[in-house]
Amino acid sequence: MKLPYEEFDLSGVKRYPLRSRQSKVSLAQFATPYKKGSGLGGWLAALPGLLAAQDFKEVVAAIVAARNKGRPIVWGLGAHVLKTGLSPILVDLMERGFISAIATNGAGIIHDFEIALSGGTSEDVDAALGPGKFGMAEETGTELNRAINDGVAAGLGLGQAVGKYLDAAKPSFAQISIAASAWRLQIPVTVHVAVGTDIIHMHPQASGAAIGEASLRDFKYFVTTVSKLEGGVYLNCGSAVVLPEVFLKAVAIARNDGRSLDGLTTVNLDFLRHYRPLTNVVNRPTVGTGKGYAITGHHELLIPLLAAALIEALP
Repeated sequence: MKLPYEEFDLSGVKRYPLRSRQSKVSLAQFATPYKKGSGLGGWLAALPGLLAAQDFKEVVAAIVAARNKGRPIVWGLGAHVLKTGLSPILVDLMERGFISAIATNGAGIIHDFEIALSGGTSEDVDAALGPGKFGMAEETGTELNRAINDGVAAGLGLGQAVGKYLDAAKPSFAQISIAASAWRLQIPVTVHVAVGTDIIHMHPQASGAAIGEASLRDFKYFVTTVSKLEGGVYLNCGSAVVLPEVFLKAVAIARNDGRSLDGLTTVNLDFLRHYRPLTNVVNRPTVGTGKGYAITGHHELLIPLLAAALIEALP
């Protein structure tokens, strides 16, 4: 059958009044112009009640509600969060009661350790790899491995071991160290390591037995933390693979044990959207029982903004 060029007659199209339609966007959700002098609270209130802006408001409200109700607020921190200079912001949130526990990966604890010792971190890999110097800082390889080895021998997890070591050593920049501050404030820090991925594994002091035992011990600590997240909040910041996988397994064990995670709010903050954080943090753990959010943006902007909004919400 051959079809002709024939214009369809639109004169019979059925229509309805615009005002009778249920629209997805209404004036009540529109942004309002910022008023000079209204501060961050005014700026936040002026945001539109739509998409990521509304999600951001709901995340702030969920964290504040969890704090007010004495429910856990757990932060998963990828290494990039620490490399972007956010340690002072996070320590301040710890002191204000907006962080109940912290999970990080092997690179995260390395950056935190270097910050505590020297006030800086993140070497130039391109410049160091050719001459064979990449990852070969003496203090990082020797002292951090010593902290892990000694801590495990004393029955500690990896996060505890590093926190205790820094507390005793009192390095010049301990006040902005996540591990040292957590030890001081008695906030759990767990470290979840993939063996062979971190620079300290290249040093002769590295003990696979100690690293493995410490990280597994920390996983069990983390499961206990996750099992108490009913009505709480879990934030995954800048970890695309390790922490989302660890979180999902912890959720699985908690539910296997009959623990309720009803009312759980999960949040993924990162400058890219990845499969595992969206699936293992935002979606799967909250199906039918809570709510998950994914807010995309640079850590160095999003996390200070979130911290400021939380502080503004304090009485």
